[in-house]
Amino acid sequence: MGSEKKQKQRSEIPQKYKWDIEDMFSSQAQWEAAMEQALSQAEGFVQLAGHIGESGQALLCAMQKKDQLWQLAERVYVYARMKRDEDNRVAQTQAMTDRAQTMLAKISAKTAFFTPELLELSERQVQEYMEQTPGLAMYRHAFDEIFRQKEHVLSKAEENILAQMSEITSATDDIFTMLNNADIKFGSIEDEEGRQVEVTHGTYIGLMQSQDRRVRKDAFDHMYSAYTAQKNTLATTYSYNVKTDIVGARIRRYASAMDAALSGDDVPAEVYDNLITVINDSLPLLHRYMELRSRMLHLETLHMYDIYVPLVETPKRKVSYEDALAMINEALAPMGPDYLRRMNEGFAAGWVDVFESEGKTSGAYSFGSYDSKPYILLNYDGRLEDVFTVIHEMGHSMHSCYTRQAQPFVYGSHSIFTAEVASTVNESLLMQHLLNNAKDKEEKKYLLNLYLEEFRTTVFRQTMFAEFERLTHQAAEQGEVLTAQWLSDQYYALNRKYFGDRVECDAAIAMEWARIPHFYNSFYVYKYATGYSAATAISAKILAEGETARDSYIQFLKSGESDYPIELLKIAGVDMSRPEPIKQAMETFRSLLDQLEALL
Repeated sequence: MGSEKKQKQRSEIPQKYKWDIEDMFSSQAQWEAAMEQALSQAEGFVQLAGHIGESGQALLCAMQKKDQLWQLAERVYVYARMKRDEDNRVAQTQAMTDRAQTMLAKISAKTAFFTPELLELSERQVQEYMEQTPGLAMYRHAFDEIFRQKEHVLSKAEENILAQMSEITSATDDIFTMLNNADIKFGSIEDEEGRQVEVTHGTYIGLMQSQDRRVRKDAFDHMYSAYTAQKNTLATTYSYNVKTDIVGARIRRYASAMDAALSGDDVPAEVYDNLITVINDSLPLLHRYMELRSRMLHLETLHMYDIYVPLVETPKRKVSYEDALAMINEALAPMGPDYLRRMNEGFAAGWVDVFESEGKTSGAYSFGSYDSKPYILLNYDGRLEDVFTVIHEMGHSMHSCYTRQAQPFVYGSHSIFTAEVASTVNESLLMQHLLNNAKDKEEKKYLLNLYLEEFRTTVFRQTMFAEFERLTHQAAEQGEVLTAQWLSDQYYALNRKYFGDRVECDAAIAMEWARIPHFYNSFYVYKYATGYSAATAISAKILAEGETARDSYIQFLKSGESDYPIELLKIAGVDMSRPEPIKQAMETFRSLLDQLEALL
């Protein structure tokens, strides 16, 4: 019997594989001073109440001070949150994050008067101020956005109350994060070689890709038995998250929680609904893929723990992190020398926290503040899929890099609707590079399967999640109680619909809703599917048209939030207000199926 493979402690990870977030704050004292400064600036901002509309200069001063305040507050919060993510068990960083959230709530309350007071002006008056005051026209789109949302802005007193409540309304996400990352344990199983391996968020997918069906089933059972043991707590947490969405939408006079969530991006509900409709119409393609999977695995009945295993045996060699970076450089050559230079400077300058360690937040993300490095959290394990994760998150960070250099703070971020395009274009370029350089038929089959899996997990799976979120919110809005049993029943039914009759939907999969962090940022996941569809089109244009398409895409990366997402994507040549990009993505999926079947 082999020895158990345990997670490393953070102290055991070499410094070169850790992010350099001390570049943000070199000491606890410096962070404390910045927090105090932010709170002091908030007190100063209150003094502007009643005066911001007196003149164009007064309005410009208010906009600039607001930006300065939130830029500092963002930096304070981001640092605390990232420090906590290094090891969720550390009480000090838990406390820092809590204090930073309290700070944000206080600042929100102090600044809550601003939008209602601005809306006391007419759009004509604001237009005159912009014409008369140098520097104020920069905020044109920001003003357009505020006036667009006018009917959903409350009185100064009501906005102040909601701002003070924000610390409480984020509680469900925090509770889930601590339970999911710090408290819940999945135990250990024997791997193919008889070694004890701990089941974690970081190891789970690797275990589910094992060629040994017993390993897959054991990992699946361990994962979902742990969530089932906490089902009532998790159902209550998620239910209150949904209720928070609904109450917030009603207070702000939106027709539904979904309308409220989509409003920030000025995305019509039809875009969300069209995605679900097109994907539901395309489910026969997914069923066909499940039939192919069943045949290639020589399994009469597929189970849910057979969904992730590669149809062609996974290459045995691990991809070192250094080899992954070399592969990424080759794949992104079509992006041009400036993109590669910026990216490699980032890899060398401490943007990335690479390896899993005990207590570290699971998964991967790109984060950072406007004036920090665009940091990346990974849990790199040497699989080819992990290389895709690196290039995905670097796409986000490069988006941030270009945007923050080109845009002022007010437009220096980006909607998830556009952000997922930036990450997925990189993934698409990597996949095409690997397919073009496949050494033999078996490698090409493996890569085609991997590409199909990207479509399954990013388009079909995320759309299923989106359908679940629409269903849960609509039910709660109609008075349905979201019990653990109800949630599980609904999720199980969706799973059966999406995977079809060829897959035995094991009872345990009904609890999958309980382990999805994105459900605590409601109506978010649909953007993965729309982003993947847009990115598929954009990457094809870059490879086919070269410099012209690349330059248009780089211009899109520089655009930040200077316009609404659907308009920004048109810069890169994609119109997501129409269902055609989703349909085109489904045709690409069909083509991949054809190619894989032809190689059998």
